[in-house]
Amino acid sequence: MMGTKTDILVIGAGSIGVNSAHFLAERGFKVTLLDKDDVCASTSWGNAGLLVPSHSLPLASPGVISQGVRWMFNSKSPFYIKARFNLSLWLWLWKFRAACTAKHQREGAVVLREISEKSMELYNSFDDLGDFEFHLERNGIIFLYATQDGYQHGIEDIGILRDMGLEVVDMDRNQVKEKLGGVDTTAIAGTYFPGDAHLAPADFVKGLASKAKSVGVEIKTDTQVNSFQTKGKKIVAANTNHGVIYADQFVLAAGSWSPEIANTLGLSIPIQPAKGYSVSYPRPDTSLNMPVMLSEAKTAVTPMGNILRVGGTLELVGMDLSINQKRVESLIQAAKTFFPKIEFDSLPIIKTWAGLRPTTPDGLPLVGRPKGFDNLVIAAGHSMMGISTGPGTGLLVAQEINEEKHFMPTKMFDPNRFN
Repeated sequence: MMGTKTDILVIGAGSIGVNSAHFLAERGFKVTLLDKDDVCASTSWGNAGLLVPSHSLPLASPGVISQGVRWMFNSKSPFYIKARFNLSLWLWLWKFRAACTAKHQREGAVVLREISEKSMELYNSFDDLGDFEFHLERNGIIFLYATQDGYQHGIEDIGILRDMGLEVVDMDRNQVKEKLGGVDTTAIAGTYFPGDAHLAPADFVKGLASKAKSVGVEIKTDTQVNSFQTKGKKIVAANTNHGVIYADQFVLAAGSWSPEIANTLGLSIPIQPAKGYSVSYPRPDTSLNMPVMLSEAKTAVTPMGNILRVGGTLELVGMDLSINQKRVESLIQAAKTFFPKIEFDSLPIIKTWAGLRPTTPDGLPLVGRPKGFDNLVIAAGHSMMGISTGPGTGLLVAQEINEEKHFMPTKMFDPNRFN
């Protein structure tokens, strides 16, 4: 038999893949982790770094359709669809529309909150161990509102989470300013979520990958899966540009690239890449002491160590990583409008970034075994929650492969639910 052999091959070295590799290695498996680029080279690198049980409402929710129609063809709006004929996109939109119900919103919020809170618990454990620094700050997040209508809409959405027991503190403008350490804002009000946190996402993913490597995980970068060798309902090996890798179990955690890889197995995964942007600045002296979400603009502003990052938007344009400067300018303008005393124009831009967030029609990830292959686990489709739910997802993957009881019900994450 030519090639290399491992117990488990994890495909994709972003947040989900690295967490999966870590928890599998922790259980004594020989793990190989590969990526077509580098560790944390894609979506996990430039996101806002928010850990947000408060963000537990699925993307597919009542009211999203009407709001989305107003936004979808405006190239400067928070949500944009590039007009084109693409069958998989239109099928995805049809399923998305069907999922925008109050029932799905309530049920989805329960499972997203559970996996987010488990992930928070695991992040706290990583931080307490102190094996690597990832700038975890557990001081909450504030949602800011520019208008009374925006505030009322936000309060309605948050009502579901309040009913679930989430701690929420309503703030007027003066209370917001005090909480932000005196930074001036044009926001008329805010809602504070003390149970949220934030971190530097690349520092975490790369740090955890190094920790996994130190305990035996083999990491192969610049390694692309081209096809698989199968026998009946089992995958035998992955054929890559650097040779054949045989494994007993396979984990597909390649984010927006997962459907392309799954297609080589005859599997269809309803994931659309949703492009988001971020702009990273050196953190100014007059800066935020905690992350904020600019509610109407759907824009996050996060302090990360020596960096201040502005990020957001959801753009359905296919596998396109080009940077639309209009979208970037909209993010920056939102931050400038809410924080006129922070001189964004005088700050040098460290990096302007675009990433593809893997998004399912119902806004919930795919975690589990697809019909057709007994030794494959899919872990993809986390959209904007890949960092916030990464450790919990990695733990579920490890529990599934090790035949342990899952820490939470996973029926709503079933990768076969759209078939």
